[in-house]
Amino acid sequence: MIPFVDAHHHLWDLERSNYPWLKEADHDRGWGDWSALRSSYLPKDFWHDADGLPLTKSVHVQANYDPTDPVGETRWLSEIAETPAAKGIPHGIVAFADLSVANAVEIIDRHLEWPRVRGIRQVLNRHPNPKLNRAPADYLADPLWRRNLELLVARGLSFDAQVYHHQMDSLAQVARDNSGLSIILDHTGMPSEHDGDAIAGWRRGIRLLGSIPNIVIKLSGFGMFDLHWSPESIRPYVLHCIDCFGPDRSMFGSNFPVDKLMSSYSRLWHACDELTAHFSAHEREQMFRGTAERIYRI
Repeated sequence: MIPFVDAHHHLWDLERSNYPWLKEADHDRGWGDWSALRSSYLPKDFWHDADGLPLTKSVHVQANYDPTDPVGETRWLSEIAETPAAKGIPHGIVAFADLSVANAVEIIDRHLEWPRVRGIRQVLNRHPNPKLNRAPADYLADPLWRRNLELLVARGLSFDAQVYHHQMDSLAQVARDNSGLSIILDHTGMPSEHDGDAIAGWRRGIRLLGSIPNIVIKLSGFGMFDLHWSPESIRPYVLHCIDCFGPDRSMFGSNFPVDKLMSSYSRLWHACDELTAHFSAHEREQMFRGTAERIYRI
């Protein structure tokens, strides 16, 4: 199996820190029984799941840590990365900042006090069905949010965008208006609905975003849109994304431990390996390592 960078995973310590969403025992996230997530997931647990696989580096993406202490997660991750148990992970950190507030620049600059920070994520998911909404507002249409997004370019930071296909036209315009900003489309573009119109909308949106050179795609989160996924069931999604973005703008991530609810770490990475077996050695190297290393500068 080809050595790889895990471009999207999470860690949390529930004994030390507050993650409000992990206390929502009765909230239906569409993941079935997700009670297993309500326990700490530390570097030793991550390395246990990755045992025997050629994992070389990793990128931690913000995990909805205590919103009253937005830099606390970055501080904790930076500290544990230096411990022997972490073995260097995470090599890069995608931190949280609320770009819709007036003091966003202060939060961003406090994150940058920690050298592993590479980007910012603020979940943007908005859906015509309110039950599927993750974001409390339409940030992509908010002038203040868009002005604060521009702050990332001068600081050399990327932005991880998690949207539904209904929002891809708006994200495309944001990307065009910020051509110097690397935008990473998370979780395969969130194809969470499987009826014909939704799939057609997702395919069109992926092709649109793939035509914009400063957007790359992260092939991850398979279990979030298909609880019982198999290599064959996710093949059309994975290959359509690679076709639209190209191997040099595609990367893989595990979304562990969330996707641990649906698959082992080994099964997930072997599926990625199987689905890309027909690509050249150079193309596979880009998808499994090169794109993540370049975009996240790790």
